[in-house]
Amino acid sequence: MSDIPDFDTAKFAEWLATEAPEHRDIARVEKFKGGQSNPTYRVTTGKGDIVLRRKPFGPTLPSAHAVDREYRVISALEQTPVPVPKTLALCEDDAVIGAPFYVMEMVEGRTFWNGGLPECTREERRGIYRSMIDALADLHSVDPDSVGLSDYGAPGNYFERQVRRWTKQYRAAQTGELAEVERLIEWLPETLPPQQGVSVIHGDYRIDNLIFAKDDTDALAIIDWELSTLGDPLADFAYLAMNWAMPKEYGGAQLGGYDLAELGIPTLEEISARYCERMGRSDLPDLNWYFAYNLFRLVGILQGIRKRIADGNASGADAEQKAALVEPLAQAAWGFAKRAGA
Repeated sequence: MSDIPDFDTAKFAEWLATEAPEHRDIARVEKFKGGQSNPTYRVTTGKGDIVLRRKPFGPTLPSAHAVDREYRVISALEQTPVPVPKTLALCEDDAVIGAPFYVMEMVEGRTFWNGGLPECTREERRGIYRSMIDALADLHSVDPDSVGLSDYGAPGNYFERQVRRWTKQYRAAQTGELAEVERLIEWLPETLPPQQGVSVIHGDYRIDNLIFAKDDTDALAIIDWELSTLGDPLADFAYLAMNWAMPKEYGGAQLGGYDLAELGIPTLEEISARYCERMGRSDLPDLNWYFAYNLFRLVGILQGIRKRIADGNASGADAEQKAALVEPLAQAAWGFAKRAGA
């Protein structure tokens, strides 16, 4: 973490004293190393640690970095079995720290950046992945109407509007032409699958966006809700399942090439069966279209990072490394599209 704040902590302290007075005494503000989307900070106060999450400074793409939506969905899910941090306050006034932000309680636990979980035992690995599947099923089982989120997403076919949205986002951040992306932009809208239901979906559900107990395998909190909306729950599940299909050489959550039996990590078939059981489903459709779509969307996100690098307002030490994945992920996306019949 960096211990050099990039905003006026005095103004923030003044705001905090009014909105969350129990945390009025700030001792330190440190920026977490991760977070390509919305920069995130640990704020140490006399009452304990809290977390601040803000929009990036400077210009951003349309509809991106909506911290007010993050705050709304986390607050709504606090009353459900879904593990989320407790929110404290939202600030939409740029004058305080230079961008809208919110604060929430700090959830102390373990965050895993490598999907192979090298620091864990076989038994822990199995338990951690089961907890992750169960938390996802809990999320998809929430009735949006019952928690005040009936208007959290637009009506109509989820994938249709998402393909349209990420095409616009990609175009807005485009810095060159990639043949595979152009093919996907043409193919995806012509092959949309039927929607399988509507639920609250996270939009970026992977192992490093969960916090697990320090001495157990329980999932304590799902974090980073920037891409959440109402939509087809299969979008979340397929995005998670894609980690089993992508080579571990990409780093992060990818599991392709690992000896899962040796590690104790459930196979894709096993996590699919557990998810179906928890959701009352009999089976899942072929996932190759969903993999192509999710990688197309990921290309759009990473292209946004590449554009922010060019504009000089990228967040995160590994921004260049992330941006370099645009081309290989576009190629992988078109590979899945061909397996789906393109």
